[in-house]
Amino acid sequence: MSFLALIKNQLPIIQAPMAGGITPPMLVAAVSNAGAVGSFGFAYSKAEKIDADLSEVRLFTKRPINANFFIFSKPRLPTAQDWQIATEALVSLPFSRGTLYQAGSQPFYPDLDKQLEPIWAHKPEILTFHFGVPPKNVLEKAKSLGIYVGVTATCAEEAESIQSSGADFIVAQGIEAGGHRGTFSEEGVGDQKHPTFDLLQMLRERCTLPIISAGGIMNGADIVKHTNQGATGVQMGTSFVCCDESGADPVHKKYVLEERERHTVYTKAFSGRWAQSIQTEFTSLMKDKFVLPFPLQNTLTGSLRSYAAIKKNGEYQSLWAGKGFRKARALPAAKLISEFVLEMKAALSKFD
Repeated sequence: MSFLALIKNQLPIIQAPMAGGITPPMLVAAVSNAGAVGSFGFAYSKAEKIDADLSEVRLFTKRPINANFFIFSKPRLPTAQDWQIATEALVSLPFSRGTLYQAGSQPFYPDLDKQLEPIWAHKPEILTFHFGVPPKNVLEKAKSLGIYVGVTATCAEEAESIQSSGADFIVAQGIEAGGHRGTFSEEGVGDQKHPTFDLLQMLRERCTLPIISAGGIMNGADIVKHTNQGATGVQMGTSFVCCDESGADPVHKKYVLEERERHTVYTKAFSGRWAQSIQTEFTSLMKDKFVLPFPLQNTLTGSLRSYAAIKKNGEYQSLWAGKGFRKARALPAAKLISEFVLEMKAALSKFD
């Protein structure tokens, strides 16, 4: 069976992988049991946690699931002065008083081979990667086990690289998407910032692999808009943040549902990589401030984000959200997906 055949046996919806505990086993299982594809965001997870989550999810669903990982690049090591400037920027924040900031130590990011050991044991149906193409040995191992591999692209050049690698499909991430921008360049140099729909049309002309549209897709009408133009399916993240089963912090959910007069912004201040968040005091005060390379900045801001969570202060949490966050709904995952299906049917009826 091909990836295309697998998706055709499902609803054309992949719940986006979201790291940081937003996609626990109960959300992944609920989404998959409702006929879509549930996804784990294992970006920073250790092998033991990955193994436990994959074991738990199979207690609740036997349907297809996706496991997602970051492709980390070795960061440029900051100087002592870099550390000092980045730390002082955080210490100057009004909410930061008394917070201890730790620089972290090498290795600064998880070892991909160790992270993938539970994948080879549990064999989820789909394996996806963000920030670049995985090593050749990983692709070959996945294929040998019948696991389909997808990689995020933000432009045609990245998509062509994915196709040449032997991956099974492309996740076309538009500029509307919440969370980390999936550019292969850590600095986002040359990011063409294509809207999702434009990127889909561009990649259809340049690539033959199945394409999953990601970014700004919030309801059934959006899904139909993309599938009618050749997308094999869509990936939706912000739509699922407020689901009952979501592991998102309650304050994160509250901002998505109640702070709808705000805009979203791209910021490097939380992690060192461009990522889209609801605009907050932190994103405003840290605009244009010096930050460490990814993921060192992510480690540095960890204590601040944890303290903000304890204090239920959303102004200093990473409230990842896409541009369409105002359309998010607080529903059980199965109910949300059933709403998508009704909306898809209504949208399709207009073409009859």
